[in-house]
Amino acid sequence: MDIRLLESSDAKSYWDLRLEALKNNPEAFSSSYEEAIKRDSPVETVLKNLSSEGTFTFGAFNDKELIGVVTLVQESTSKLHHRANIFAMYVSSKFRGLGVGKALISAVINHAKSIETIEKINLEVITTNDTARNLYTKMGFKTYGLEERALKIKNEYYDSEYMVLFLKR
Repeated sequence: MDIRLLESSDAKSYWDLRLEALKNNPEAFSSSYEEAIKRDSPVETVLKNLSSEGTFTFGAFNDKELIGVVTLVQESTSKLHHRANIFAMYVSSKFRGLGVGKALISAVINHAKSIETIEKINLEVITTNDTARNLYTKMGFKTYGLEERALKIKNEYYDSEYMVLFLKR
C-alpha cells in the first residue's frame, strides 16, 4: 500500500471512489449520491479542489488502484489559521480492516505537523460509525461535542461527534 498526496491525474479515480462512498455509506457524508451524480463537471471540480491552497487530499493505493482517501483543509482566515479540518475520509469496503484508515490518518497528522501554523485538527464523525470513532480515538483525537440529529436521511436521524487532536499546546 502506498499513501501520497493526490495529483491532478488522480481526479477521475477520486470522483469514482467518492461516488462509491456516497452510495455505500450515505450516513457518513453530508452530500448525497443523488445530488453528486447531478453535478456539472464533477471531475473538473475535483481538479480545482486538489490544487486549492491549504487543501491536502491523501490517497491510499493498492498497486495503482485508489482504495482510500482523506482531505485535510487548513482554515484560511487569520483568526482560524491555526486550525485544520479532516473531511471526506473513506476506505473502500473490500480494503477495510487492513490498516488503510490508520495509514491515511497518520499521513494527515504528519502533514499537519509539518505546517508550522497548524496547532490542532478537528473532525466530525457519525456516532454510529464505531470503527471510525475507535480509529480516531486510538490516533489521539478527543471528543469535545455532540450534535444530535446532525443528519437526516429519509426519516432516520444521525448524531455527529466532534473530535479534536491538539498538535501544539
